[in-house]
Amino acid sequence: MTTAVSRRDRRISPVFLGLFAIMVVSAWAVWTEYSASPGFAVFLFVVSGWIVSLCLHEYAHARTALHGGDLTIGAKGYLTLNPLKYTHVALSIVLPVIFVIMGGIGLPGGAVFIERHRIRGRWKHSLISAAGPLTNVLFAAALTAPFWLGATDRVPELFRYALAFLALLQVTAAILNFLPVPGLDGYGVIEPWLSYRIRRQVEPYAPFGLLAVFGILWIPEVNQAFFEAIDTVMRALGVSEWDTYWGQEFFRFWQGEPDITGFRA
Repeated sequence: MTTAVSRRDRRISPVFLGLFAIMVVSAWAVWTEYSASPGFAVFLFVVSGWIVSLCLHEYAHARTALHGGDLTIGAKGYLTLNPLKYTHVALSIVLPVIFVIMGGIGLPGGAVFIERHRIRGRWKHSLISAAGPLTNVLFAAALTAPFWLGATDRVPELFRYALAFLALLQVTAAILNFLPVPGLDGYGVIEPWLSYRIRRQVEPYAPFGLLAVFGILWIPEVNQAFFEAIDTVMRALGVSEWDTYWGQEFFRFWQGEPDITGFRA
């Protein structure tokens, strides 16, 4: 099977390169504490890093679909990593960024349009759905490498906090995305293995799956269990609650620079 696409369809977009440049420059500003406002530098680093991860998430879906048999992916611009090419920019980029700013939670984005009828084989369909959140898992592993490698003594304190908070967003996005709820990638993984009758019954509810998840998360017991699961994963990656807490505090620069000195042991 050929997966050839034109060079133009594979060219990385200037929009993505600009986002990546912002992430790199803001990471340098956080590392060196060069910025007059450390909190604003953390904010730029986390938001740009989060958008870059969303682009990579959607790219993973698209690239896997291309190799699975959907040769229309290239012409749609999905391989350029340009977030403006997604079918739902608001769902894929704008809404997730708003949720990060408001609540510090990694909202699953979503939407590259894949022509599923072109793809043969249940395993291929499952892999296409899993590719996105697996990208978040890999991103979280990379961000937390200094923690689980025991190399945080070489990382400036502020940068460590920023890494921890950005990693937290990746973990929440991965866990939420892997939930077997219609409309989320987790359901996309199991859907090919369900009977046609069940799939037809579930299909009308897919647009409301994400809303249902966040509605359920408002239940105190569910919310507590969810964030306990997040904390468990973060601790397994070597990231302490101290690091994620101060990462979020610095991220919220509009609340004023946090005074960390009074909390040190």
